[in-house]
Parts: sequence; structure tokens; C-alpha cells
Amino acid sequence: ILVAFFTLCSIFAFGVLIGRASNTQIEKNDDANANLAGAMPIEESLQAYSTQNENLIKNEESLVYDSAKYDVLTTTQFTHDEMQNITVYENANEAVVNITTETMGVNWFLDPVPMEGASGSGSIIDDRGYVLTNTHVIAEASKIYVSLASGSQFPATVVGIDAENDLAVLKFEPPRSLKLRTIAFGSSANLKVGQKVLAIGNPFGLERTLTVGIVSALGRPIQSKKNIIIKNMIQTDTAINPGNSGGPLLNSSGQMIGINTMIYSTSGSSAGIGFAVPVDTAKRVVSEIIKYGKVRRGDIDAELVQITSSLARYASLPVDKGLLVSKVNKGTYAATSGLKGGTEAVRQGYGRYSSVFYIGGDIIISIAGHKIEALKDYYSALEDKKPGDVVRVRIIRGSSEYELNVKLSERKE
Repeated sequence: ILVAFFTLCSIFAFGVLIGRASNTQIEKNDDANANLAGAMPIEESLQAYSTQNENLIKNEESLVYDSAKYDVLTTTQFTHDEMQNITVYENANEAVVNITTETMGVNWFLDPVPMEGASGSGSIIDDRGYVLTNTHVIAEASKIYVSLASGSQFPATVVGIDAENDLAVLKFEPPRSLKLRTIAFGSSANLKVGQKVLAIGNPFGLERTLTVGIVSALGRPIQSKKNIIIKNMIQTDTAINPGNSGGPLLNSSGQMIGINTMIYSTSGSSAGIGFAVPVDTAKRVVSEIIKYGKVRRGDIDAELVQITSSLARYASLPVDKGLLVSKVNKGTYAATSGLKGGTEAVRQGYGRYSSVFYIGGDIIISIAGHKIEALKDYYSALEDKKPGDVVRVRIIRGSSEYELNVKLSERKE
């Protein structure tokens, strides 16, 4: 009986505890429901969020883009330097053309077939369709095409080239209704290292690309071929890549001050060392090319041989650098000036590749103040000289040095 009594008491106590816990949970749920009942409905919440955003937009109206204010914004959202770049590009890019070429190759059956050739850039220098570019851009081309900013493409012909400055002038025939934009010529005479420059061209075929840099150095003599040195080249860190050749190097006023020509790189792409032919050289050359189809240069009418150490030893010459005068033809300006050739014949080379020259003549060591050690120095010294000009030539004759005034003949191609 006692066991049954205690069992009933335990069951009763357990029931009471469960009842109290349930009442507590119900009270909590009722409180939560009461709080939920007082909260904002979803529709009203979204409406409030929208109203809050509208107020935020109104408060920050000055920061929101307004198309009606575009003209004002475009003049204030760019720095002065950026506006300068934009202005130069907009004024000059249509005067820059893309040049593509075709060359002739052979197929497996040795039949001639057209092949894609070199490509580069050029500047329209005259509204009649004259274009200035580099000689190497059109080298060995059987066909040349000029593409304008509008996308129009025209066949072009070569007016003339100047291999010594790597410059060429092309001509295409624009329709009479087409008004061409031409590049403005500046001057390279007063350039300064550190001066801002811009290049427009077609690197890797990407038309009318603008890059910006500075003049890194001036007056660089760069050897472009075996016996050719281009004088006074402009060095720049402006990005110049394959396809930029022939395009303009511009000053901050949009005037052409150079023609982008070559880069120094171990990879073939821009390494921040590019070179441009000075525009003052181009102006002198272009006028002659358009007039004569070539550049008329002065020349000493004599056969000259570059002195090497082996020749100096063989002929017992007093110097191992310079130009040996092998032969001077009678009646020439060189003969009249007193320049003397050699008398002892020497054969150089073997078989069909052998040649004969003469030793014992004068040795040229200076022309017009330029030191002459090799043929490349000779061509460089006379690059800007014309037929009929008189130059001062310093020579060694025997063991003595003399100076002669030599009138120049026209150089034969």
C-alpha cells in the first residue's frame, strides 16, 4: 500500500512540473506574437525602403550622372594632361594610315604566288594623297595598300625612297569628294630631353593606337645597315612596337617632330627604347623625293677602299682606319681638287669574287669636320650635302697631313 501511495505522489509531482513548463512556453510565444503584431507589414517595409532611397538620391543629386550635363562634365572629369592627350589624338589620328603590303613568293610547285608582306604606319603629309613612312615598311613589296581611319583602302605607289634615312614617300589617289586630314609638321631643332611626346600608329595591326612618353635622349647616331648610319635620331620611351614603324612622333601641340623607325629590344617588342628620324631631316628629304623621285646627294668622285688592319699591315700604311683613295678619274672635281689615287695594283678575293684596287694613294681621315674611319662615316658625313657643295677634306699623303677643298659630284645610285 505504501509503495503504491509513493508512486502516485511522484506521478502527480511530475505532472505539475510539465504543466508549469508548458505555461511558460505559451507565455513566451504570446509575447513574441504580440511583438510581431506590432511590427511593420512587408509591403509597408518595402515602401519605406523605396522612400529612403529616393531621399538619398535627392540628397546626393550632384553625384548622379546627368546626360544633360555631359558637355560640362567632360571638361572637368579629365586632368589637363589627359585633355592634352585627347586633343592631340582627336586632331591627328585621322591623318595616320595603316600600310599593308603584298610580296611575291613561290609555292611547292615553284609557281609565283602573292603573300602577305610587312605592315606599318604612315602620315598623310599632303591632301593630294602623299604619305610619309619608312623604307623598310614597303621593302620588297609588289603591292601596297593604304587604309584610312574611315576604313577605306586604296592602292598606293612608291614616289621615291631614301634608304640612308629609312624614309619613303607613297602616293594614293583619293576621290575628289574625300577631304583628307593631314599631319602638322613641327620642328626637331629645339627638342629637350624630358619633353612629352606621343606616338600614333598601328602596332600589331591594332589601328590608330596612342602611346605616350618622353624624349629620352637626342642626337643618337644609329647604324641601320652595314654602311648606313642615321644621324641625330630621337630616343624615346614611348611604346613602339612592330606596326608603329613609319608613324608620327608628336609633340604636345600635335605637331610631328619625328618618324618612328626602330626599337632596341631583345624580345622584338617595346622595351622602352625607341628611335625616331628627326622631322627636320624628313622635311629636307621629302621635298626632293617628290620633286626628283630620289634624294640627290653629293659624292667625291673617286674609288675609295675601307682600310682594315690587314690592309694596313700589307701596304705599310701609317693608320689602320680611314678610306684609301684607290683611283681618281681625270677631269673630275676630285682630280681638280688635287686628290691622288694609288699606283700599285692589288687583287683582293678569289675567282669571280676577286677585285683589283690600287695602293699608294691619299688616305681620307676627315670630311667637313667629321672623323672618317669607315665607309659608314663617309656616307654619314655627306648625307646632307648636295652636288656642287664644297667640303673640306683632310688627307694623309706619305707621312704628312693636308687639307683639300673638294667640290662634290652627284652620287650614282
